[in-house]
Amino acid sequence: MAANDIGDLYGLLEVAPSASDEEIKSAYRKKARELHPDANPGDAASEAKFKEVSLAYEVLRDPDRRARYDRYGPEGVFAGGAAAGFDFDAGLGDLFEAFFSSATGGGRARRRGPQPGADAEVTLGLSFAEAAFGARKELAVRLPVTCESCAGMGAEPGTEVVPCPDCQGTGEIRRIRQSLLGQVVTAVACGRCQGLGETILHPCVSCRGEGRRMEDRSFAVEVPAGVEDGSTLRLAERGPAGPRGGPNGSLFVHLGVTPDERFERSGDDLHTTLRVGMVAAALGTQVEVQTLEEPRQVVVTAGTQTGHVVRLKGIGVPHLRGRGRGDLFVHVAVDTPTAITAKQEELLRQLALERGEEVSPPTANEGMISRIRSAFG
Repeated sequence: MAANDIGDLYGLLEVAPSASDEEIKSAYRKKARELHPDANPGDAASEAKFKEVSLAYEVLRDPDRRARYDRYGPEGVFAGGAAAGFDFDAGLGDLFEAFFSSATGGGRARRRGPQPGADAEVTLGLSFAEAAFGARKELAVRLPVTCESCAGMGAEPGTEVVPCPDCQGTGEIRRIRQSLLGQVVTAVACGRCQGLGETILHPCVSCRGEGRRMEDRSFAVEVPAGVEDGSTLRLAERGPAGPRGGPNGSLFVHLGVTPDERFERSGDDLHTTLRVGMVAAALGTQVEVQTLEEPRQVVVTAGTQTGHVVRLKGIGVPHLRGRGRGDLFVHVAVDTPTAITAKQEELLRQLALERGEEVSPPTANEGMISRIRSAFG
């Protein structure tokens, strides 16, 4: 990058020439977060801009270099018209990492010692009633479990583990790199011991040094009342055992609920359909309705129409969190007969006549059939 290619350093950071050190620092942090290659993968323009603002910050953060820049411009700080031999590929990443790691207390600490087991998923089937009222279900799974022979240590009983010779038992390898801020020390997991800090000289025969084995296990799962199809239970520390004595992961149990043809569920409310004959709906009746428990009597008042809803409070699905239950909504559907006897047809025609309703006259065939039905009726 030539000196004449470098723009206004203050303009790159969007600060005034009179900006304080803290203002310059804050402006760089904001710009660097926006333009860092990790936040803009594959964006060459953002990467180039990131290099420019990082170079601007490196100059303006140093009082002597800033003074030379203010007096002489880019030629005063970039010897020979070059950016002082600055290694963009190596230096900027270290600058960004060191700057923001120190601002956040050193960044995220790497976990040492045995790593926890991964999480696992299984599916558990429930009936509609089991989902509504809860159930205790037996669950069979095949998962890595701690090796009983070596108690998860991975070493043959009677032998010991020794500190890893590569990392001296620390579990990590430290590397030193030069950056604009001086030496930057980074730590990575030791490749030989996988960050455990220990080496097994005599692996356990049962688990081959893994500290765990695949086994079939079964245990009881308490399903709470009110769960729905697709709900997931998280069983902490019931998942796969970690390698070399690491803690167990979690087991996620996905619930599948078998539908009930009598009910449709909406949250904690239930909906069911009650079919009532035309005459019963006209004159009124009392009908038995199925619920999740014992049947209930529902009064259908005279003149009830299709679509009328009867609400039975507190006999729906129990609330998953908290007390109480949802409601049962009974949707009335009035049935119109499609096959009637001659006598029934005669009565209906008399009713239509009394009510002044116009109905279709019987066809010749229908009249003959009616007479035959009357003869054998």
